[in-house]
Amino acid sequence: MPRLLVLLSAVCFGTIGTAQALGPAASPVTVGAARIAVGGALLLVVARAFPRSSAAWPRRELAVIALAVAVYQLAFFAAVHRTGVAVGTVVALGSAPAIAGVAGRLADREPLTRRWALATALACGGVLLLVLGGGGASVDPLGVALAVTSGSGYATYTVLAKRLLRRGHAPERVMAAAFASGAVLLLPVLALGDAGWLTTTDGLLLALFLGAVPTALAYVLFARGLRSLTPGETATLTLAEPLTATGLGILVLGERPGLVAGIGAGLVLAGLLALAAPRRARARLVPVPARA
Repeated sequence: MPRLLVLLSAVCFGTIGTAQALGPAASPVTVGAARIAVGGALLLVVARAFPRSSAAWPRRELAVIALAVAVYQLAFFAAVHRTGVAVGTVVALGSAPAIAGVAGRLADREPLTRRWALATALACGGVLLLVLGGGGASVDPLGVALAVTSGSGYATYTVLAKRLLRRGHAPERVMAAAFASGAVLLLPVLALGDAGWLTTTDGLLLALFLGAVPTALAYVLFARGLRSLTPGETATLTLAEPLTATGLGILVLGERPGLVAGIGAGLVLAGLLALAAPRRARARLVPVPARA
């Protein structure tokens, strides 16, 4: 069940690109900031319905989580601007599971299994083929560094959120604290950026959808799954996001990915199935009583 919740969150994440394509022309940076602002506000409303934990909120860790949320948003858009959507997406999404797994191991002694390593390798290889299958990719060193920074921010947020969940805080309250704080840090982006699209009906609908589905709903599902999984495993399962985005691109936007992208989608799916499938219990030999 926890893996299913994370996979459902990744499906929600995967709707972002299609929603932006169907919405009004807007600056990607301000779209990201508006998404976090609306999502943070909705999460605060949802969190009020859940009881408070007696455990104290660590201010330092909350500050780092808020910074991580802001960093992975802004660094990703900056990476895409420098090195293109293909390379930026591959590096950011591909680096996050590995960084989250290693960070969880070093910081909180979370286990790293061979199954996770195999599934991550398959899924990351699939993402590489899926996103780069269209060709025309260009590599910019600074853009790649920004993409790794984005993946690191996502991994940091995941590891620290897991720590708060382990202390007994409700998933909804953890997400509300993280995204409301991150939204405060991103307010200058909305104030100083080109946010005129928010004054239109389509723009408001886009902001509400992005805040409600791929942010508030998605991260509640994400946190509920993370509560029972390791950060590395959770980050790997969210690689279903580009698979969902590709599927929506075909069904809704009429896109036609090539053979290489199709092979990549198959590898991502294989990696996710390898990780999400229930572990088989070893059969135990039951001694047969001797006949008298």
